[in-house]
Amino acid sequence: MMMEPVDRLSTLLERFRLRTRMSFSGPMCGKHVFAQKANKAYLHVLRSGSMEIRHPGAKEVPVHIKLQEASLILYPRPFTHHFHNAPRDGSDFTCAEIEFEGGQSHPIVQALPPLVVLPLAEVDGLQASLNLLFAETEHVRCGHRVLADRLFEVVLIQLLRWLLDHPSQARINSGLLMGLSSPPLAKALTAMHQSPGDPWTVEQLAQASGMSRTAFSVKFKQLVGQAPAEYVAGWRLTIAQARLSEGVPLKTLAGELGYSSQSALTRVFTAKLGVSPREWISQREEEVRG
Repeated sequence: MMMEPVDRLSTLLERFRLRTRMSFSGPMCGKHVFAQKANKAYLHVLRSGSMEIRHPGAKEVPVHIKLQEASLILYPRPFTHHFHNAPRDGSDFTCAEIEFEGGQSHPIVQALPPLVVLPLAEVDGLQASLNLLFAETEHVRCGHRVLADRLFEVVLIQLLRWLLDHPSQARINSGLLMGLSSPPLAKALTAMHQSPGDPWTVEQLAQASGMSRTAFSVKFKQLVGQAPAEYVAGWRLTIAQARLSEGVPLKTLAGELGYSSQSALTRVFTAKLGVSPREWISQREEEVRG
């Protein structure tokens, strides 16, 4: 029996938003260093030409990569990278900085590898969006920069959509995106994302996925890397941190997230994160002040 498709991304991106800002467009010649910046991610589009990417001292990604075709290059977390291009011919680039709400605690950032490199031709449906993006970057027109920023968001969402359908090509072996790539598990995960305060049991989640309790638990742990109950608890705390940053009272959050009382949420929060909600808020305020 074929399962009905489910929107695996919208709830995540509505709760934890992202913003893109075009930072460069045009020929890029010689050496360019993109320095690691707090909570800054990068999406580069190599439109034409060839180039080398270097990651000095890196262990989790290749130290040297050579690209010979139009490609997308995504760094979802702050990461220093060097682009080396021919001093005369150069390469044609369009680049954007990405701000994921919550920085490295953003669920999608946590689920992605440190680097994704894909030929443009592999990402189905991307060309129409790129054509619009390139048209806006080639000429100065009213609102072109704002529109380019929005189109970069479209390109990024299309890339994320493609990664959900092709996780192995991005070397994603476990975690949230791997779980969402499985149609049965995507049903259960999306239900949790949409209604985090519901009193979820493994039986209910297995039923949502159309699987037996045992088969669901085994597959969930295998692909997501956590037991279902552990994931539910972690998802609630991720939301709690984001909402506390917005100034939402702990008592309100407890009700929204399915806890019997403010003290119950405080106990779970402290046990998992090692600090109380009040202490966590103080630490965040200190970080913001610098």
